[in-house]
Amino acid sequence: MNREFSSDDAPRYLMCETARVYRLMMIAAGMMGTYTLVLRGGVFCNAQTANFALMAVALGSGDWNGAIYYLIPITAYLMGAVLSELLPKKVRSWGLFRWDTYLVGFEVITLFVVGFIPLTVTDRLVQIIINFICSMQYNTFRQAEQVPMATTFCTNHLRQTGIHLVKYLKTGDEAMRRRIQSHLTMIACFVAGGVVEVVLCGYAAERAIWLAMVPLLVAFSILARADVGIEHDFLGRIPAGH
Repeated sequence: MNREFSSDDAPRYLMCETARVYRLMMIAAGMMGTYTLVLRGGVFCNAQTANFALMAVALGSGDWNGAIYYLIPITAYLMGAVLSELLPKKVRSWGLFRWDTYLVGFEVITLFVVGFIPLTVTDRLVQIIINFICSMQYNTFRQAEQVPMATTFCTNHLRQTGIHLVKYLKTGDEAMRRRIQSHLTMIACFVAGGVVEVVLCGYAAERAIWLAMVPLLVAFSILARADVGIEHDFLGRIPAGH
């Protein structure tokens, strides 16, 4: 029997909560982050701490126009979080796929479009687009098999690794060891995605972002198949962590 389901066939974990889906999302995130760093202005768009830091630098330097600019990607990230909170309830009434599945499909379409935006176009446009979809991804995929996770950056995984390492050394608890493994695997997925993306950036230019569509398409197929099949009766169930 599939370990993700209990004996009465009710999902223990929804497919959108499984580790394999989270790893695919993390690979895609590594590719998106590397793409914007290498080809789109040297900015890591998967999170917003850098933009707040750069806004602070601009304010401290008296560059008011520069400081105001950073409100644009910050607002895009904020809107991604807001929409990913508002839309799931509406999507559930459609009765076909879960919100998580629609979101992954939306990411695929968005990255396909981004691949057609020439490098001669201002980097800020692509940065804002990546800000937006990374925010929705981060806010939607929150917990993998009861373990809180982030799918767009590594800081939390590194912190959690340190926390659970100390607990494991103190207690020898195998559950802590498994947590360490889970978080290190997520970091490895991010780095692996980034490495492959860097190589492709040297050959495919703006279209290199299409590589991130591969893990997303695999995730979409897994999620969609579950939505129309074994999990169709559970489309109204809210994923853990929400």
